[in-house]
Amino acid sequence: MLVGVYGGLVVDRTRAKDAADAAALAGAVDGESAARSLAEANHGTLEQFRRIDERTVEVTVRVGRARATSRAEPIVVQVRAGVPGPPPRSSP
Repeated sequence: MLVGVYGGLVVDRTRAKDAADAAALAGAVDGESAARSLAEANHGTLEQFRRIDERTVEVTVRVGRARATSRAEPIVVQVRAGVPGPPPRSSP
């Protein structure tokens, strides 16, 4: 019984971290509503959203019995015409 409870908590912690990472990335680009949507899409609840500075956000997401916090900021990528991008990644 104890192994099942511990296993469930480990799964919840992993899912909470994944949901927090996704929510932070979405929130850094599109704000709190995007962070909330991504948290919910990952079976989580957005408990906190805060701006650290102009670019960085921090979110806390709960999934089941676990909670995770993540920070993110948007990355600006400049693409120049006529300059090839990285080669495509091959599938396994």
